[in-house]
Amino acid sequence: MALPDVPSSMEARVRHMYGDLSDAERKLADVVLARQDELLGYTATELAQLAGTSKSTAARFFRRAGFAGFDEFRQQVRAHHTRQSPLARMAQVQRKDSLAQQLHTHLRQDAQRLADWADALPEAQVQGALALLSKARKVWVVGYRHSQVTAGYAQALLAQVRSDVVSLNDASGREAELLASASERDVVLAVDFRRRSTRLPVVLAAARSMGAQVVLLTDAPVSALAMQTQVVLRCGASDPDGLFDSYVCAISLMNFLAGAFAAQSKTGTHARLQRIEQLHVVLGDLEPQL
Repeated sequence: MALPDVPSSMEARVRHMYGDLSDAERKLADVVLARQDELLGYTATELAQLAGTSKSTAARFFRRAGFAGFDEFRQQVRAHHTRQSPLARMAQVQRKDSLAQQLHTHLRQDAQRLADWADALPEAQVQGALALLSKARKVWVVGYRHSQVTAGYAQALLAQVRSDVVSLNDASGREAELLASASERDVVLAVDFRRRSTRLPVVLAAARSMGAQVVLLTDAPVSALAMQTQVVLRCGASDPDGLFDSYVCAISLMNFLAGAFAAQSKTGTHARLQRIEQLHVVLGDLEPQL
């Protein structure tokens, strides 16, 4: 029987069975997870070639994942991609309440989303992320498409409380020049929400090749990226009742991490903020507060 949803259910199934897979099947699992948004462009043979495995291994993998074969898997992928676009979701969203009622419902859902997520977020992962961000010589921040907003917010806050926080989103094709100075003392804070960019795995692979460690903020229950990072912070973003996903949990977490870093490094942060305020006076770039 086929899984009801792909790739989310596919990811959950892989997470459950990953430890029981053969080495060849794990290679294929990594390819499938890393290329979720590209799967419709591949045949089973091409996926097997990317993973360096055989067609028989691919057939066995898809059967173990709950599909009759690759064709059924591909049909589920196509249906999932159709459902996930804002265009498709727009047809599903029905608004019968008044605008005020819709707003109150939206806010209550975000509040409930925060409460549920707070109960599920492992404290050890938050501590691990904070430790890496605190010890890092330099922090690189990256996130594409919908993830770019959270990545930009994280970079803006962290740059206030510590030095050497660099956005890779502004690289404009200069990732090689920027990452050439990366080392094992650096940390990449990567944001990966659906619909995922194929660019992110490539950039992270380049950063890891220079020794950098990775903190991943994602909505995926399991992914090839998560399996290759030091710390994974999961923030569900899916909003089945809305046109767009909600990133309230991710924004809140970035706010907390920057504040926790400031509290942990109080003396250094205070000195940096003081210098920043002095420079604002020199630049005259802020309106005076009344």
